[in-house]
Amino acid sequence: MKHPYLAKLALPLLCAGVSVSSAYAQGIGTVSGRVLDEKGEGMPGVTVLIEGTSLGGSTNSDGTFSIQNVPSGSHTLVMSFVGYTTKRLPINVTAGQNTAVAGLSMSENTTLLNEAVVVGYGVQRRQDVTGSIATVQAKDFVPGQVTNPEQLVQGKIAGVNITTGGGAPGAATTIRIRGGSSLNANNDPLFVVDGVPVDKGGISGASNPLSLINPNDIESVTVLKDASALAIYGNRASNGVVLITTKRGVQGEKFTVNFSSQTSVSRPFRTYEVLGADEFRSLIQANGSASQVATLGTANTDWQDEIFRTATTLDNNISLSGNLGKVPFRVSYGNLYQEGIVITNKLKRNTGAISLSPVVLDGHLRIDVNAKGTQLENRFIDNGAIGGALFYDPTQPVRSAESQFTPFGGYYQYLTPTGVPLTLAPGNPVAALRNTNNISDVQRFIGNVQLDYKFHFLPELRANLNLATDLSRGSGSSTSSVTDFGNFNSTATNVNQNGRYSQYKQDKDMRLLEFYLAYNKQLGENTKFDVQAGYSYQDFETQGPLYLPYRFDRTTLFTLGQTQTVTGYYDPFRLISYFGRANFTVKDRYLLTATLRNDNTSRFGEDNRSGYFPAIGLGWRLKGEEFLANNTTITELKLRAGYGTTGQQEIGGPFDYLPRYVTGRSTVQYQFGVDANGNPIFVTALRPSGYNNDLKWETTTTYNVGLDWGIFDNRLSGTVDVYQRESNDLLANVFVPAGGLANQLNRNIGSLRNRGVEVALNASPVRSDDFTWDLNFNVAYNKTKITDLGPQQENFPGYLVEGIPGGTGTTVQINSVGFPNNAYYVYQQVYGENGRPLEGIYVDRNGDGTVNEQDLYRYKQRAPLATFGLSTNFAYKKFSLNAVLRANTGNYVYNSLAGNLANFANANTSTGFVGNLPVGIRDTGFRTQQVLSDYYVENGSFIRGENITLGYNVGKIFREGSNLRLTAAVQNVFLITKYKGLDPEIFNGVDNNFYPRSRTFTFGVNASF
Repeated sequence: MKHPYLAKLALPLLCAGVSVSSAYAQGIGTVSGRVLDEKGEGMPGVTVLIEGTSLGGSTNSDGTFSIQNVPSGSHTLVMSFVGYTTKRLPINVTAGQNTAVAGLSMSENTTLLNEAVVVGYGVQRRQDVTGSIATVQAKDFVPGQVTNPEQLVQGKIAGVNITTGGGAPGAATTIRIRGGSSLNANNDPLFVVDGVPVDKGGISGASNPLSLINPNDIESVTVLKDASALAIYGNRASNGVVLITTKRGVQGEKFTVNFSSQTSVSRPFRTYEVLGADEFRSLIQANGSASQVATLGTANTDWQDEIFRTATTLDNNISLSGNLGKVPFRVSYGNLYQEGIVITNKLKRNTGAISLSPVVLDGHLRIDVNAKGTQLENRFIDNGAIGGALFYDPTQPVRSAESQFTPFGGYYQYLTPTGVPLTLAPGNPVAALRNTNNISDVQRFIGNVQLDYKFHFLPELRANLNLATDLSRGSGSSTSSVTDFGNFNSTATNVNQNGRYSQYKQDKDMRLLEFYLAYNKQLGENTKFDVQAGYSYQDFETQGPLYLPYRFDRTTLFTLGQTQTVTGYYDPFRLISYFGRANFTVKDRYLLTATLRNDNTSRFGEDNRSGYFPAIGLGWRLKGEEFLANNTTITELKLRAGYGTTGQQEIGGPFDYLPRYVTGRSTVQYQFGVDANGNPIFVTALRPSGYNNDLKWETTTTYNVGLDWGIFDNRLSGTVDVYQRESNDLLANVFVPAGGLANQLNRNIGSLRNRGVEVALNASPVRSDDFTWDLNFNVAYNKTKITDLGPQQENFPGYLVEGIPGGTGTTVQINSVGFPNNAYYVYQQVYGENGRPLEGIYVDRNGDGTVNEQDLYRYKQRAPLATFGLSTNFAYKKFSLNAVLRANTGNYVYNSLAGNLANFANANTSTGFVGNLPVGIRDTGFRTQQVLSDYYVENGSFIRGENITLGYNVGKIFREGSNLRLTAAVQNVFLITKYKGLDPEIFNGVDNNFYPRSRTFTFGVNASF
């Protein structure tokens, strides 16, 4: 794939070559290197000079520097940085050559908070940061088999709750930073990959768009949490920003090859508990009718055991890094093959990445080129097959040699005496998986060219231009074979008319142009400031055709007589923004950050398109004051306070504010004549669509107070943040009065408030040459409350959400004023003297003598009130041991399996077949469904052993500087919970057909040479 911006590099690189050639002719050379801190991480902003001259400058964001035009001979290299001890190093420069200085490091003399922190549009010293920011470096990532990038920091950052959507390869992940700010607009954070704000939405064919980024290419993950840090990204930053920085080559670094390989095996960690064949057979014989008893078989089938398997994962990665002449580079390739624990489910991924980071024009122009490409193949499964395995009669066999099952591939199925599928009967779950081929093919390319130029006549002034694109292509199909029970057509004369074939295709393009000027200046000895102003243009296009379903032959429409043509879709939208930020630092103690962003979106009408998002942050570094400067116990102490506003506009489609016509539903068609065979021809018509011209920005205002501290030479350090976040003009899709063009519209309806506390603690109890021990603990408490939902009718309970099985249109959650969002809306169960729930008996909460929907009440919530994370790292000589634990409290889960199926009605009201029951029937004995009983809303608090990894560093292989490391890891080690269902960690709070998480054993090798 050609990149439209790569050609722009030719002229600067050519100029660089001319400059270098001239330098060699004059008997001068260059000096380059990388300055590291005590942790081995690059230090930006370090002043590096040739002593006694004006030659030199500051290190780049990764700690690298290059000094041009240095006369040949002996010199002294001087490195200085506020808070660090100045370092001098003798060097010898040879004419016409580059002197690469290795092993440059600086040690702190006052604080460890001078490390570089990636922020929006640049980097800062941590001690200058006024916002709430957390960074996890590669060395601290969660180890083991990691498919998606967000799993690298799961449990590592206070206030960041990451919930995987199950155990399927590449499963969607939900990330909530400080609880989320909206009702049902997009609550996902904004991801910025190497300076590119990528599309928040997914691509057809990929469950998780982040699975298209190889975790092995990532160097660090930084999370911006409060408005002081977020406002620079105003338009989509209400739910936080995640900055992903990938690995790249370093100037002066020697050529290095790194290879890693992991092999994993997985099994379901827990499965649903249903009755075994013998117990189920006895129950039906005792309680069922004669006809139902007659349906029982003689087999003893564990249907979950039939659809689950031991799955294998192979993950191989190789990277090459170093320098091509003066151009640092890194090239990587990754190949992942991952089987799901459900039969037929798998994922294949190939990734490639390249980065170039030349510095030219005597160090005044830095060019960063990043290109990442991914090709992903999936074979999905319908999670309904998991539910089918729970319900299917365990007394029936998987396969049968009897002739009536031959048209169904030999799989046992429920048939009528004439050999056709029994109406309303479930299909064999193993056959359903084997007979369906649901596949996808997805490609994604993220690339950018970033030019950062320090003006020759004014080095304090920088110009930064970022040109980027994010291109995704997704396609796929689902094929049900002619033997598929659910699509069997007994009236077809041609067997190829049986089965079903459907397909989809989607293209997504994002283009970005960002430009800003930054000016930094030191005023005297005590004051410095950094100001920047910029412009951003971001354009999104989503388009694709629409396809009608066909029979298995792929030529006959599934619905005979339906029109052969349908229109496609085209959904563009555009963001144009202006932003500015000013940072002031006085005496390295008094800090001020002010930010303003103006965003203009094409999603709203002209009168509502523009939004202004300001923020201000203040900091006071008490450690710098005289009364603490000489205190040897307190290493660091800084107070922070911030206020700001961010925006939200991502709900519905790009034209929801416009009156327009759209394609009608396929079930509403008009007949226009007949075809050559006399079959009627139906055409789908256009219809007017509902719209809301008053749509405008949802805004979120955040107040944050924080404390950064460290004691005993930072052997113990941490942060504390207290915040309040208020969202107003909430965007939500709600019901509207009858008489319009639609019964539901996107509207701005109310307000929501989050309040919380976050605590992060880092400790190093042991530091020695042979043994080190590091601990990280974090806890976050967040309470959400809906404070307004706009004008309402009297006694309006709220907006019902989250449907459940067990009735048409039945919902179990509600959004109401004065309560958390997505609170459960259920009846209060009455219990007998023996502690068992009484069937159909609920509390008359309003005391009117009748139990009806007026007695439903709001009970608990699905989101956790508190989240915890604990990481511990031991290193003894060549051995290491890492462990990660996570915990949630205050979250509740609706046990949909028990609520829907744990009653005798499901087993004895059917005709021609019987369905299995969950073991919960033993505790209730319910005859009929009681789906809205709070009995099924269970405490989902848990402690999970996320990962344990043992490593051994073999050391040198082949040559000096090479290294070999071996690892063995276990993921999903243990789970402690009172929840009776499959898994308490379910984002939407409804445990229904959930794909089980697996326990995974991983063996890995990592070699560099």
